[in-house]
Amino acid sequence: MDSLSLFCTGALLAGGLYWFVCVLGPAEQKGKRAVDLSGGSISAEKVRDNYKQYWSFFRRPKEIETAEKVPDFVDTFYNLVTDIYEWGWGQSFHFSPFIPGKSHRDATRLHEEMAVDLIDVKPGDRILDVGCGVGGPMRAIAAHSRAKVVGITINDYQVNRARMHNKKAGLDSLCEVVCGNFLEMPFQDNSFDGAYSIEATCHAPKLEDVYAEVFRVLKPGSLYVSYEWVTTEKYRADNPEHVEVIQGIERGDALPGLRSYSDIAEAAKKVGFEIVKEKDLAKPPSLPWWTRLKMGRIAYWRNHILVIVLAAIGIAPKGTVDVHDMLFKTADYLTRGGDSGIFSPMHMILLRKPKEAPSKS
Repeated sequence: MDSLSLFCTGALLAGGLYWFVCVLGPAEQKGKRAVDLSGGSISAEKVRDNYKQYWSFFRRPKEIETAEKVPDFVDTFYNLVTDIYEWGWGQSFHFSPFIPGKSHRDATRLHEEMAVDLIDVKPGDRILDVGCGVGGPMRAIAAHSRAKVVGITINDYQVNRARMHNKKAGLDSLCEVVCGNFLEMPFQDNSFDGAYSIEATCHAPKLEDVYAEVFRVLKPGSLYVSYEWVTTEKYRADNPEHVEVIQGIERGDALPGLRSYSDIAEAAKKVGFEIVKEKDLAKPPSLPWWTRLKMGRIAYWRNHILVIVLAAIGIAPKGTVDVHDMLFKTADYLTRGGDSGIFSPMHMILLRKPKEAPSKS
C-alpha cells in the first residue's frame, strides 16, 4: 500500500472513530455526549457498587412498600441514569403519544404544553413542576405559557443540569430549580397559582403524601394536573406474565410499586382535592406511546457497543454498562406493557384545590 492510500485509510478510520465516539447517538437536544457519560454525583469508581446496591434494594418489593429509604434510592437511580437518558432520549424524561408527521421532540413538546393549558395559568403566574428532572418539560412550559416555573427534584446532579440548560435556552428568568423531596417541599402554604407533574409522582411510596404536599402549596381555587404511571383495567394480578411485566417496570424505573388506575382519584380526594377530569391519555384515539421504544432497538445496540468501548478504555464508569443494560431490559417490559394494554404512563388527572379549603399542614 502506497503512502497516499495509507494516509487516506488512516484518515477514514480516524474520522469514523471520531464520529462513533463523539457524534453517535447524541440526545435530541444535544444536551449530553457519549464521552461525557457519568454516574451523576456518584464518583466514577463507585458507580458499579451503587448500581449493585440499587438493584438489590428494588428486587425486594415488600421492603419497598414501607421503606423510608425510597427517596435515597430514587436519588441513586437518577444519578445512575440521568446522563444516559439525556444522551439517548433527550431532556424530557417521559413518554408521549405518537403523532403522525411529527418528530418525537415535537410530540413531546405538545404533550407538555397540554399539561399547562389544562391548569389555565396566565403569563407571570407562579407554577410548580413536581419532579422536574433536568427540566425539559419546564422549559417547554415556560416558553409556551410565559409563567414562572419552579421545579423540584431530589437529585442534586439534575438541579445543576437543569440550571445549565435553562441558562443556555435563555429561560433562566422564568425557570427556577430547587433540590428537595416532593414529599416535604420547602415552599410556603398557598404560594403557587398552579402545579403539574409529568410521570414523576410514581416514585412516591404513597401517592396521597405527595398530593397532600401539592395541595398545601397551591392557592385556593388553583388547578393541578398529573400524568400518572398505572396498571390499567386489563391488568390481572393472577396472570404470571402480567406480574412479570409490571415488576420489571418497577425494578427498572425505581418505583416503590405501580398503582392501579382506580386508586388515583381516591388518593386525591383523600387529601381534599376536587376531581375536575380524569382520562387515560394513552387510550385510542391516541396512537401508541411505546412506538419510540420499538424504533430504538437498533440504536440501543449501537449505543451499547459504544458504552462498552468507553467503559473498557476508562472514559465512562464501568458500571455504566450495567445501567445501560438494565434500561434496555426495562424498555422491553415497557413495550410489553403498552402492547398488552396493562400499563399506561399517562393516566391524566386534573384536580382543583377548593376555594374555601384550609391549607394542609
